[in-house]
Amino acid sequence: MTTILSALSDADLLANVRQAARHERDATAKLVALLAEVEARRLYLGEGYGSMFAFCTRALHMSEHAAYSRIEAARVARRFSVVLEMLADGRLSLTTIGLLAPHLTDDNSDALFDAARFQSKRDTERLIATLYPQPDIAATLRALPVASAPMLTPEADEPAAPPMTRPRELDPRIDESPVSTEVRRPLVAPLSPRRYLLRVTIGEDTQRRFERARDLLRHEIPDGDPAVIIDRALALLVAAAEHSKFAATKRPRAAGADKGTGSRSRRIPAAVRREVWARDQGRCAFIGHDGRCAETGFLEFHHLIPFATGGPGTVENLELRCGAHNRYEWDLLRPGESAKAPTDSNSVRT
Repeated sequence: MTTILSALSDADLLANVRQAARHERDATAKLVALLAEVEARRLYLGEGYGSMFAFCTRALHMSEHAAYSRIEAARVARRFSVVLEMLADGRLSLTTIGLLAPHLTDDNSDALFDAARFQSKRDTERLIATLYPQPDIAATLRALPVASAPMLTPEADEPAAPPMTRPRELDPRIDESPVSTEVRRPLVAPLSPRRYLLRVTIGEDTQRRFERARDLLRHEIPDGDPAVIIDRALALLVAAAEHSKFAATKRPRAAGADKGTGSRSRRIPAAVRREVWARDQGRCAFIGHDGRCAETGFLEFHHLIPFATGGPGTVENLELRCGAHNRYEWDLLRPGESAKAPTDSNSVRT
């Protein structure tokens, strides 16, 4: 191909570039439309994925950024179909659509689309900042950059902090909403081994609690290093959450020691929860056409034989399910009744 391309005249090369760009935009618009329909039908669930994000990254082998931008555009397209035409002819880009998405309403969509036509990312950010000023940035987690020569600022003889961007990852837990762009996850980007930068805006109460913790721990942490304090706090929080969710404990009671767990009780004994969680490795156990779901958040204890039809709360009858696949299996059991599916119909949330 390089030999063929090198033989093209400048005019022909530029013409081919423009034609290829048009084809790419057309293909992108078509892909976005297809993804919107796939999500509308929730076909990713039957394939064994707990979210459209998982389907795009694992089944379609998109990068995380590509998956996020296309799914977000697909959700906007389900509300405002005009974006497909604007995406195809270049008036809007995936980036522009993503920036506009959180602010779009039926009343302002036409004005925002018109104002953002053929605008760069920076110009679109300025437009949004003017119309919708934000007081604080969202919390972010990212790796520190690879060691290099420090960049000194004119104001101080200290290395300048790496520039902060505001990338967003699609939260795989927001697929139940036809269009949802408000839920965003903090970014974790490992650019340097085992070193991360945490930058977060906190409230006054949180700041007071942090200072109180630092004072109380001065004998153990003389320099009051925030990283050590946060690590201590998270260790306690994780231990408490694990105990609450699957009865994790250093001194477990023997099976059968729990009281009040009769054959028709919805309460799952702690020993059973621990065993199911360990067996399923804290991960959704649903297996689809492409393999097992990899979701580890919003997990529930799912009755294989429904509790409503006499299914017992035993290790053999329980598996972990993410919320999406628990609802999916309810749909298979009771077609057309997903909107009415109660949490306690066939599962117990952790």
